[in-house]
Amino acid sequence: MLFAESFADDQTPASDGPVLRLVLPYDARRKSRQRVILVSGEELGYVLPSGTVLRQGDRLLTGNGLVVAVEAAAEMLLEIRSGDLLQLARAAYHLGNRHVPVQLGEGFLRLQPDHVLAEMLVGLGCEVSEVEAPFDPEGGAYGTAAHGDAHAAGHGYRQPHSAEAVEAHHPGHGPHRTSPKIHEFK
Repeated sequence: MLFAESFADDQTPASDGPVLRLVLPYDARRKSRQRVILVSGEELGYVLPSGTVLRQGDRLLTGNGLVVAVEAAAEMLLEIRSGDLLQLARAAYHLGNRHVPVQLGEGFLRLQPDHVLAEMLVGLGCEVSEVEAPFDPEGGAYGTAAHGDAHAAGHGYRQPHSAEAVEAHHPGHGPHRTSPKIHEFK
């Protein structure tokens, strides 16, 4: 069985021979510790920092130097569209207000199926349809230990691969803040 505890950076060459691929739906990629089966049939175990979400394009580095490419599996999703960008932004606002994982795309939003949210979105004037597609939602305002440097370069909002980045998403903690001063009054 292969085992990974870290991410490979963009400069790490792909493994010799066939590319090792891990294809998982979103709910499985949210688990930071698990045993999975690669597309090749090989078993992989991984242990990553708590809260890590595997993203489309991530690359895991195994203990013996092999690189495993992470892919988002196709799954049933709701796709929200509107000809009015303000209406689509309003839909995104209401979904974000409910802390729903949402994937943003050119002229659409995608989320996991939920009939209550679908009714709300129709009530907001959006078109809601079912699609089968890979689901790679936004990482959240604080990054939530998300990875994916290749994709991040185009967006500028995902954390770089480093121990500091994983911890820096906690408001008031991490290397970008000074130590909190508790009970210090003037």
